[in-house]
Amino acid sequence: MKVLDKNFKPYMSRKEIDNIVSDVAKRLSDDLRDKDPLFLGVLNGCFIFASDLLRALDFDAQISFIKMTSYSGTDTTGSVKQLIGINEDLTGRTVVIVEDVIDTGISMENLLALLKEKNPAEIRICTLFFKPGKFQKSYKIDYIGKNIGDDFIVGYGFDYNGYGRNLDQIYVIDNQ
Repeated sequence: MKVLDKNFKPYMSRKEIDNIVSDVAKRLSDDLRDKDPLFLGVLNGCFIFASDLLRALDFDAQISFIKMTSYSGTDTTGSVKQLIGINEDLTGRTVVIVEDVIDTGISMENLLALLKEKNPAEIRICTLFFKPGKFQKSYKIDYIGKNIGDDFIVGYGFDYNGYGRNLDQIYVIDNQ
């Protein structure tokens, strides 16, 4: 599969993704159904995961979105830009950050600092994928769908320069 100038090969089927999402939703439901959490999706990458995740919960929940970016092409830039902010009152709320992937942890660290200023009761982090080999921070990630390697992926919301998000399964960069 080719996305722009890069070749990708299959990495994870839609069925595997659905199983991961179902597992995460069950854990969230067990822990949070009585807390009236606000799910806060980090755009753009999380939109498909967040949609599937919320539909798999066994309780009503609110969702909002924030847009932050730290990537250019296939690499993290090391700096974070907030493009769309938070409009909801978070005072006393349980906030669950929904992220597609956590790698270095820099973006999440910035988001955590921003959210703490808004006085939530608690903040939990939920990510579809975690790249422990790249992680540089020490905060706790409460819900991890799956640990993955450091390879660059596209599909199911993940993109390469804005393309490939719409792919139904996940592909990994093919460096051959």
